[in-house]
Amino acid sequence: MMPVIAFPNIDPVIVQFGPLAIRWYALAFIAGLLIGWKYIQKLITKPPHAMDNAQVDDFVVWATLGVVLGGRLGYVGFYNLSYYLENPLNILTVWQGGMSFHGGIIGMIAAMWLFSKKRSLNFLAVWDVVAAAAPIGLFLGRIANFINGELFGRVTDVPWGVVFPHGGPSPRHPSQIYEALLEGLVLFIVIYFLMKNETIRRRPGIISGVFLVGYGLSRAIVEFYRQPDAHIGFLSGGATMGQMLSVPLFLLGIYLIWRPGPRV
Repeated sequence: MMPVIAFPNIDPVIVQFGPLAIRWYALAFIAGLLIGWKYIQKLITKPPHAMDNAQVDDFVVWATLGVVLGGRLGYVGFYNLSYYLENPLNILTVWQGGMSFHGGIIGMIAAMWLFSKKRSLNFLAVWDVVAAAAPIGLFLGRIANFINGELFGRVTDVPWGVVFPHGGPSPRHPSQIYEALLEGLVLFIVIYFLMKNETIRRRPGIISGVFLVGYGLSRAIVEFYRQPDAHIGFLSGGATMGQMLSVPLFLLGIYLIWRPGPRV
């Protein structure tokens, strides 16, 4: 019999006050925003000074709206469009679950562009400092996915396979942990050291490009171990929706890294 790891019995609800339930995923989202907020305030003290502290404070609201609206609309459009076309009011039932990480990234990009345009800031410089902080939220979000026992991996016989409550009796890859490590911890460390180089910081777009390439590669790799959404399954050639959505992010990242652009 192959060794397996029992799924930790952690209640997805941290505490509940009557109908109000505070969940780990909500806590991860809030913690990611708060830690990212403080980290960005530290980054802007170095050239090219993408924003000032007051602008960072304002941007937190824009970032929240961008991630929530983008994540929700991305899930609706990428993963379950036919259902929501028949049940449009259910688009608003965010508390029932259904968020897309790719959609959240797109929503954040839109929020940064609108914010930069309104405040007359360098869009790519703003994107760079946000991209440096983004892996913090990705790491915490994936840990919350694991605690919730959702978005688990495919059946496996590796010694660290986990039997998830909703994944049947067979052990599965803890793909949420893989993603937390790759698109969270590893990507954060890579960008952290790149941000120490002033030449790179003064070339807006490089850090943003590294983030997109790193996220796209990490997600595409982990998708080989992650169980596809049941209502979508595998796409053409055995690819998954997550891999298909990562391709344009990867290509955009390559463009941002290699594009000729002015230094600031």
